[in-house]
Amino acid sequence: MRSARRLLLVAVSGLALTTGAFAAPAFAFDQAAPAAAATAQVAPSDPWPQAASDIPADPAVRFGLLPNGMRYALLRNATPPGQASFRLRIDAGSLMETDEQKGLAHFMEHMAFNGTKDIPENEMLRILERLGLAFGADTNAFTSFDQTAYVLELPNTRDETVDASLHVLRQMMGDALMAPDAIDAERGVIVGEERTRNTPQLRVLKTQLGLLAQGQRLAERLPIGDLDIIRTAPRERFVAFYDAYYRPSRATFIAVGDFDVDAMEAKIRQAFGDWTPKAADGPEPDLGTVAPRQPETAIIVEPGVQSTIQINWIKAPDLTPDTVAQRTVDLRRSLGLAVLNRRLGEMARADNPPFLGAGGSYQSLFNSLDAGTIAVSFNPGEWKRALEAVEQEGRRLAEHGVTDAELQREITDYRTALQNQVAAAATRSTPALANSLLGAVNDDEVFTTPQESLALFEAGVKDLTAAQVNAAVAPVFEGQGPLVLFSSPVPVEGGEAAVTAALEASRQVPVSARAEQAALEWPYTDFGAAGVPAERTEVADLGATLVRFPNGVLLNIKPTDFRDDQILVSARTGIGELGLPADRVTALSLANPVLTPGGVGKLTLDEMTRVLSGHVYSATAQLGGDAYVFSGATRPEDLQLQMQVLAAYLTDPGLRAAPFEQIKAFFPQLLQQLSATPAGVFQRDGSGLLASGDRRETLPTAEEVAAMSIDELRAGVPAALAHGPIEITVVGDVDVDAAIAAVASTFGALPARGPAPTPAPASAQRRFPAPDAAPARLTHDGPADQALGFVAWPTTDQIGDRTAARQLSILSDVLQLRLNDEIREKQGLAYSPNAGSNSSDIYPGYGYVSVTAQTPPEALPKLFETVDAIAADLRDTPVSEDELNRARLPAVERIRRSMADNAYWLQQLSEAQSEPASLDQTRNQIAVLEAVTAADLQRLARQYLTPAAAWRLEVVSDKAGAAPAQ
Repeated sequence: MRSARRLLLVAVSGLALTTGAFAAPAFAFDQAAPAAAATAQVAPSDPWPQAASDIPADPAVRFGLLPNGMRYALLRNATPPGQASFRLRIDAGSLMETDEQKGLAHFMEHMAFNGTKDIPENEMLRILERLGLAFGADTNAFTSFDQTAYVLELPNTRDETVDASLHVLRQMMGDALMAPDAIDAERGVIVGEERTRNTPQLRVLKTQLGLLAQGQRLAERLPIGDLDIIRTAPRERFVAFYDAYYRPSRATFIAVGDFDVDAMEAKIRQAFGDWTPKAADGPEPDLGTVAPRQPETAIIVEPGVQSTIQINWIKAPDLTPDTVAQRTVDLRRSLGLAVLNRRLGEMARADNPPFLGAGGSYQSLFNSLDAGTIAVSFNPGEWKRALEAVEQEGRRLAEHGVTDAELQREITDYRTALQNQVAAAATRSTPALANSLLGAVNDDEVFTTPQESLALFEAGVKDLTAAQVNAAVAPVFEGQGPLVLFSSPVPVEGGEAAVTAALEASRQVPVSARAEQAALEWPYTDFGAAGVPAERTEVADLGATLVRFPNGVLLNIKPTDFRDDQILVSARTGIGELGLPADRVTALSLANPVLTPGGVGKLTLDEMTRVLSGHVYSATAQLGGDAYVFSGATRPEDLQLQMQVLAAYLTDPGLRAAPFEQIKAFFPQLLQQLSATPAGVFQRDGSGLLASGDRRETLPTAEEVAAMSIDELRAGVPAALAHGPIEITVVGDVDVDAAIAAVASTFGALPARGPAPTPAPASAQRRFPAPDAAPARLTHDGPADQALGFVAWPTTDQIGDRTAARQLSILSDVLQLRLNDEIREKQGLAYSPNAGSNSSDIYPGYGYVSVTAQTPPEALPKLFETVDAIAADLRDTPVSEDELNRARLPAVERIRRSMADNAYWLQQLSEAQSEPASLDQTRNQIAVLEAVTAADLQRLARQYLTPAAAWRLEVVSDKAGAAPAQ
């Protein structure tokens, strides 16, 4: 579970992101080396988009077509080595449902896992678990408006794994049983999913679709469907949808990974070659047309949502095929919108900003309509100023266009990103490539190489003028409407008429062209005389080099070949939240959302992005559990700059008032949003309760935040950063000597820092709450049928020796298998029950194993009773070898997969010198997991999963007459 401090960081850092336009393409249910003989020649009759395009497809991908009409795309990729990603897409989603089938496309996705001709119900997931695929993480599926996709992440490409996975997918596609009793059992799971997803944000989405797609099918086909149909639809309706749309001509199989393409192609042909349709092809839906619309405003008052206004201009969808000409238009429009979004971002980060965040976009919604959108978020009651600001800024762009300087900056940044993709092309991630191919198939776009994308970009920007960009971006703000969606947690004074009048009044205000911005230089190039390493040690078996500088700076370096042109960097110092009091809230709890947005002393964040345009770097700065952590990602040629940026944040943090005041103003909204769902309340208060009221883990109240001062932050953060060794870790495509030189001239040049401060005794401990006879209770403000149950048992830490913590993680994985079987499948109590294990590496003796599930409130007693019964069985009876393997093998494979990723090693080596015992813990991680036995798990269950130690919490709606929080 996220701590309250980390939750605040996530919530606030997403301010600008949550205000963008409708993100429907991502809305779905149930998520989670050169090729040999690469290319099948594309003939005009081939059903791939490159057959009708002047854009060449990636020649390393083998695009094929089976005689039965199923398409396949195969790509050899060895990052990470020995693994593969499968995607099987069905060209049908909720838009294909009849009025009597609403929700059955998504329901059918569930039923594909619930028994087939060759695989009994409940056995499918077990087959995959025995191969090392964990349910959810490696075995998943999702249903959207226009597609259903099945996802498998294979831990290896051995024949037994590939063949079994292909057989499972083939059975799901053509031989699902849909037994009546299995359908009835799954109804409760779907109802539970609907209950879990019935959030204020979903209700806003429904209003949004009704406004934008008025009279069109899109507005009436959310994938979750109609609960009456979910509860009552007979088997025949499932079969009708399955037979009509689960057919080879609507299927595309995607395989990316470390395999021989010829061999994989043969396996696919053998597995799917006999698949034949059982009925006539289902009809393509009538999506409706975009009707003429006058300006219109819709207001949805929904407690728990962020105050947001979207101004939309809609038009008929552009169904032009994917061509060079079309991509050129898209590029020009994207560059213009990038300028707008940079302007809006600068406005949001200024003193006394008119809004919290804003953004413009243009997108096509499922072939139903195209929408140009400006969206803005603000604090309740401040809507008029926000509306005027974004309307006029959008119109300023439409009327006066971009400046040459702005355009060249966006071109430079766009080019740099594409060049970086080209440099890293040979080591792209297999799952990411599979997802990109899936996206290209769904969008009917040509899948190109990074080199081709760069070439198309260079051709598109050659001799490009601001006037051409202006002509391309102006239509974003044209079309039917504008249609305004106003979502608010409180009633809007004056209603729709007031909003419409304010928008019309704003449109009458003249706007002038944007003023040119002054040129800047990067001022952080000299930190003093470069340090000379005092000690250098090689850790040969881990491929790491450890360096110590005379001023106390420690440097850990691990060159890898996991991803070309990627270097990850972290720098740790101080003692983090250990330096904060445990009994009261201080302004330093707001350090995370203020440090990075505050920029550095000599430059604001926006000035940094301007002056460093064209470089690859990043910076995050945050208060961690036992350190302040500064981190970034770069490439070899920008490593020196990356170190300068992080050193500037450490030695001269900006800590500006604007982001601090923005957080303070937004905080009441954050608390209201969290209060609207049981999961939100649990995130808000759960970590604090599990820490026995430790205020460092508890979100402050709105009143406490309102009383905070930037002066306290400005005094506290520099003081906390001034003491203690700095430990820097560099992992990736890096030369050891280059890393040493970059650190020597930055962190290594700083004055000696001395020892880290000693935390107060009360701050250096954390206690698990004492159990009570009745569950602790919290209340939320959402629907009365939503509740959450939580059970946790105290365990131990992972300080020094992580063996027990790793064994406990396997115990929690077994617990997860039991929850899936009993609570989700057999009883239908919860859609997504979750088990986890948390062992502190900071606080001695602190850790816990937990179960979380969202249920109806009346089901909470049964939930607790079932969890107690599962825990008792784990204490009383050793798990079977099969169940142990189904839990342990996916855990081991997750680690193996992680070990081929730079981020894993950045974390593992981050304290290689300050905590040298951590190196042995890294070395033995897989061995410890593989050595876990059934006896170990039973011993741990008997030691920790005891009824007397269990702490319980329930979160129920205050509309259900719940008692006050205990």
